[in-house]
Amino acid sequence: MKDKDFKFITFHYPTEEEKQRHRVAYINEQIERGRAAELVAEGEDYHELQLTRIAQDICSRANVRVVLIAGPSSSGKTSTSHRLCLSLLAEGRKPVALSLDNWYVDGSLTPRKEDGEKDYESVYAIDLKQLAEDLKALIAGKEVALPTFNFAEERREYNGETLQLEPGSILVIEGIHALNPLLTEHIDSACKYKIYAAPMSPVSLDGERWIPTYAHRLLRRMSRDLRTRGKSPQRTIATWAAVREGEEKWIEPFRAEADALFDTSMTYELPAIKVDVERALQTVPASAEEYAIAERLLFYLSFFDPLEASFIPRTSILREFIGGSQFNVG
Repeated sequence: MKDKDFKFITFHYPTEEEKQRHRVAYINEQIERGRAAELVAEGEDYHELQLTRIAQDICSRANVRVVLIAGPSSSGKTSTSHRLCLSLLAEGRKPVALSLDNWYVDGSLTPRKEDGEKDYESVYAIDLKQLAEDLKALIAGKEVALPTFNFAEERREYNGETLQLEPGSILVIEGIHALNPLLTEHIDSACKYKIYAAPMSPVSLDGERWIPTYAHRLLRRMSRDLRTRGKSPQRTIATWAAVREGEEKWIEPFRAEADALFDTSMTYELPAIKVDVERALQTVPASAEEYAIAERLLFYLSFFDPLEASFIPRTSILREFIGGSQFNVG
């Protein structure tokens, strides 16, 4: 693709008024004034605007057959894929969502780090050969048996589910390695559209100090771990360094390859996450190595008034972490 033909979808730098909306004072004021619903709607509208523009850009490229969505841990990639499918449907296309997680290799084949621990962040934790065969067959219009990965038993299973794409269908594939060229090197570049999804709008405490977006992701992951895996905040924090190391090695290098950036930040998310996570964070003992990070996260959350989940639509990306999503997000 020639440079002059390259269309990169991103968004303008925020105005001072928009920056004000990302300050704690504004967020709390909306909640205190009984305007929580409006605060949530503002965040959801921001996502909808982005997804509509991205869907329209995809549809403007006649050859696109595969949309790839990548991003670091707890970016909301799975919900993003489903939300994008709705936007593509509105544009008259036939999208089908798939998760790369279902092509993980069995646990006995998972690559190892130097210390002997399993490296789930490695691209080689994906069965690249089987994935390539399945994608080739799908694009060729053939019927393919779809796998499901059993995370409890660390093995790929086939339970009778199949897929055959209709003419004109678009595959929407999400996963941390989706932008890595090793996964789709057999697919012509003109047929691919690549999206990098992640929180990109930090919240300002006072106009000078900011809550970094990696803290948003850690709190999201913590909320999901508590809800779905019974995993304490201390355990989530303990594995976070390894997660970040994997992101720097396997995900960040391919961000520049994206055709579009999707900011999954939500102005209201920290008040909503606070409801479930704050008390659990307080159980991290002061003697633990993880205490310093837990204390910092509690410091951030202390600035916010809580926002009840009843205000949050079931299609929200945040539902992937706090529960109640209408999508199949695990």
